[in-house]
Formats: sequence, structure tokens, C-alpha cells
Amino acid sequence: MGFFERVYEIVRKIPKGKVATYGQIARMAGEPKKSKIVGWALHSNPYKGDVPCHRVVNRHGELAGGFAFGGREAQKDLLIKEGIIFDMNEKINLGIYLWRCDEENIGS
Repeated sequence: MGFFERVYEIVRKIPKGKVATYGQIARMAGEPKKSKIVGWALHSNPYKGDVPCHRVVNRHGELAGGFAFGGREAQKDLLIKEGIIFDMNEKINLGIYLWRCDEENIGS
């Protein structure tokens, strides 16, 4: 399975109301230095509606600058509908909303 497919497999597992970071997904996929490539994979996601790309944010809890499905506001709206609250700086508190999982085994 290629890197992009591993990314999609992992992102499918992020539960509603939680987010993961690009770096976290890269580590889970076995390629910890490829967090930017995770962004490329999500931007070119061929499984729209099946892979919840909107649940992936940067390491600061900020939204993607060019969210592939309608921009930052569309991503924010999707996350709010899942119960995620943004602070006044438009950031997500990763201490509350970060998906905690077994990063060692999720991508295998």
C-alpha cells in the first residue's frame, strides 16, 4: 500500500469530535518526516465523503489554509457541527480535541 493510501486509511479512523495533526498522521503512516506530504494526500483525496480530511489540522490546532472542500470556513463549520469549539484566535485546543490513539499500530 502506498503512502497516500495509508494516510486515507488512518484519517478514516479519526472519530467525530476529534482531530489529528499532519505530523501525527505521518508518524502513524510510518513516515514521520512527511507531514507536508500528508497535506498533499488530503488535498488530492479521491474518496470525498469517505475520508474526513476536515479532521486534520496543524500542530498548533489551526485549520488548513487551503482546505480542499471549500476553504477554511467550510472546514471550521464541519468541525463545529461535530462539537469542536474554537478559541478566540480560531484555534482548536489539542489538549481536549486531539485524537489519542495507539500511533504505533494504527497504520498496520
